[in-house]
Amino acid sequence: MSLVVTDTLADERVEFTADGDVTLYVCGLTVSDDPHLGHARLWFHADVLHRWLEHVGYDVRHVENVTDVNEKITARVGERDAWRDERDVAETFTATTFDAMRGLNLKRAEVYPRVTEHVPEIVDLVETLIEKGYAYESNGSVYFDVTRFDDYGALSNQEIDALEAQGEPDERSEKRNPADFALWKADGVSETAAREHAKHDHGETTPTGETWDSPWSEGRPGWHVECSAMSTTHLGDTLDIHMGGRDLVFPHHENEIAQSEAATGETFARHWLHVGLLAMDGEKMSSSIGNFWTVPDALEELGVNVVRTFYAGAAYRSEQALTEETIAEAEERWERLSRTYDRAVDALDSVDARAKAEDDDLREAVETARDDFAAAMNDDLNLREATAALLDLTDAVNRHVDAVEDAGDDAGSAYDYRALREAVDAFEALGGDVLGLQFESPTDGDVDLAGELVELVLDVREAEREAGNYERADDLRDALHEVGVEIEDGPDGATYRFE
Repeated sequence: MSLVVTDTLADERVEFTADGDVTLYVCGLTVSDDPHLGHARLWFHADVLHRWLEHVGYDVRHVENVTDVNEKITARVGERDAWRDERDVAETFTATTFDAMRGLNLKRAEVYPRVTEHVPEIVDLVETLIEKGYAYESNGSVYFDVTRFDDYGALSNQEIDALEAQGEPDERSEKRNPADFALWKADGVSETAAREHAKHDHGETTPTGETWDSPWSEGRPGWHVECSAMSTTHLGDTLDIHMGGRDLVFPHHENEIAQSEAATGETFARHWLHVGLLAMDGEKMSSSIGNFWTVPDALEELGVNVVRTFYAGAAYRSEQALTEETIAEAEERWERLSRTYDRAVDALDSVDARAKAEDDDLREAVETARDDFAAAMNDDLNLREATAALLDLTDAVNRHVDAVEDAGDDAGSAYDYRALREAVDAFEALGGDVLGLQFESPTDGDVDLAGELVELVLDVREAEREAGNYERADDLRDALHEVGVEIEDGPDGATYRFE
């Protein structure tokens, strides 16, 4: 079965197709604040799509931008002593964004392009649009004429005549049509826009943000043109998949299509996938509203596996609610998976696992889980059903382990090594490699704990030596040796290894 996805532009489920490498562009974060779980929902679903495509044999070229030029960023200048300009603010939150991505166990993108390093490409794109008659200059700013692009409104299913004005109020006198949008803005961030997004009083002076030279004026790029320039620079004129939040369909993605296809004459993206919003307290999770849970705080309280299991509980295209009940369900599901994985590994590595033992039910359950998982993933990335396939496998594994444990020393009672090995491989390949869950072998945890205990004993031993209690220090060294820990004293302190 081939992968089927819900394509926003087609407004229906379509079969995914790609020639060679898959090019995936994800609309990234405007780095004006710490990332929260609403942002991370898009990251998670893009990550799982990336993982699944690789699992079925594609090479994936994944690019996700960083918007580091924006009035929301400029408005925060001066909130901290270190935030002297727009770049200081952007660098702070770019760092916290990358930290959050790593904490969520996301696969790294091929590149994370930033607006500030692509201004030349943006200027070139705007020049092309002017030359082709799709854009015009007005008072040093440049606007895209939406009436010149025949398919404008197709993504959001709107008619041009019904569209409201785009952009700031002070742009309207400069534009031919109210729905035209800015490709280049003369000067810096307007005082009105900066104060609208400010979280503190700037006093008599309002930061205007960084500006660049262009053929039209010293100014700043428009928001929409940035993504077109960055995506085509790194992935070419046509993308296989463009992914973003549902709230970006209009105007951002609608405008991306218009300016990109007007400039190149090529289809901008073959498939458009949009991720639904995350709701908290009945409203969209948003930094501006204040109803958000930052990624670091959520990871500290819940752990990466519960967070990822939570996201897997709802379809990417639908909205998802963050509640005590949905978190509790995610915790219970992850506990079942983790506990059963540990039991399977313990049984697999025990002396009671035998080459000739056979449990046909468990072997069939592994095969069924793999088939059901693949069917769910190909069914528009149905992660809830994919997770359910792994949970069904936990039931089969537990029945097998329970049966052997209940039989005790009865003759012929043994674990089916081959079946358990296949089950463990399924958990690691499907739950780990595809869903991004981090299974830890029970022995791995034991080694970590043992290392911590050895370090503690060595600290006590060093304290005894410093106090002149050499016999006691030697007793501790001998005690460690008896349990298989070899100690070697050196000029930089004691080191150890497990024998």
